Amino acid sequence: MSTTAVSAPTPKLRDDAGLIGLVGLGHLVSHFSQLLLAPLFPWLKDEFSASYTQLGFLMTIFFTASCAVQTVSGFLVDRYGPRPILFGGLGLLGLAAFGFAFSPSYAVLALFSVLAGVGNGVFHPADYTLLNRKVSASRLGHAYSFHGITGSLGWALAPAILVPLAIAFSWRVALMGAGGLAFAVLGVLLFFRHRLALDTAAPVPAGAGPARAVEGSFAFLRIPAVWMCFGFFFFYALLLGVMQAFASESARQLHGVPVALAAMCLTFYMVCSAGGMVVGGFLAADPARCENVVAMGFAVGAALALLIGLAPIPALLVPVLFGVMGLATGIAAPSRDLLVKKTTPENASGRVYGIVYSGLDIGQAISPLIFGVLMDHQQYRGVWLGLAAVQAVLIGSAFNMRRARRTQLAPG
Repeated sequence: MSTTAVSAPTPKLRDDAGLIGLVGLGHLVSHFSQLLLAPLFPWLKDEFSASYTQLGFLMTIFFTASCAVQTVSGFLVDRYGPRPILFGGLGLLGLAAFGFAFSPSYAVLALFSVLAGVGNGVFHPADYTLLNRKVSASRLGHAYSFHGITGSLGWALAPAILVPLAIAFSWRVALMGAGGLAFAVLGVLLFFRHRLALDTAAPVPAGAGPARAVEGSFAFLRIPAVWMCFGFFFFYALLLGVMQAFASESARQLHGVPVALAAMCLTFYMVCSAGGMVVGGFLAADPARCENVVAMGFAVGAALALLIGLAPIPALLVPVLFGVMGLATGIAAPSRDLLVKKTTPENASGRVYGIVYSGLDIGQAISPLIFGVLMDHQQYRGVWLGLAAVQAVLIGSAFNMRRARRTQLAPG
């Protein structure tokens, strides 16, 4: 394989760091906006006389809209470039937050949930196109790591900011603050917009190069590895949805964890996951081992899920196990993103990421429906057995993607 086709200089560390920081800042707002309503459910329930099922359905609306737009936005990113699409997404998230703040009824909340989902749907195609096209190959693992960390921080910051504002002022003020945050970040990205400009003639970085180019706007849909990546992210979203919604409560019921301590379990998971992504960024520097890193991370996660679900564990140990599980899955995250990078044809980055990450939205939309049934029937052990099974599927999917990619690249 020839490596002389690319002669452009490697981007400077300062340039790479600036781009990674700006993309990560936008990604933080995306994840922050995914949890705009959930922390405020107690206030919204009283304000609109809504049930928790109705409030939860607002999240389903959000992720369904995000899924639909994510696929379309991938085509737009490939045609018009990621920068205007990214700006549009941030603007819509800001508008949706203010729309939530001034909503007079549940129906209006649902309407702005659609708008927020549309805004959220542009980030992965735009972000990964920018990172893959502008960051040097030797720093891609760290770029994916930082991208994941900012997402986790966005999830962590949402309740930490919104709940105190709602307590001190009102839920409407909290949402206006969220809208202000989105527009402030949009202002920063507009100021540094030159750093987000995409050189259409930019070379593909050596060393982590994607699959061969494909001809035609929809030809990439015939690549089996793309659909395996879609399936991988669908099952990953099932895992993420359970951890965010039901894992803490099911562990509390199984092991008698005090309520205050159970509330910290998800925080332990997210913080340790962010720390794991730092380590995972170094491991992802070698693309050849990404499947093994993913498999080891989810193998540890599956083993811990079985331990929590089946073994008699002291209550004080449960948050620690959540933290170790978050660390393991966080380490796998940058290599997980590199799996998609290695599968992506040169000229279809936005489209592939749009399709693949729509699996994430679909999984997050239906995960509460699947595992909520187990919770309603007090099958708390079944929640953890399901988590272990999902992670076993993820391990197999990683190696299946490698086999499919080798078939894709084989001559003839």
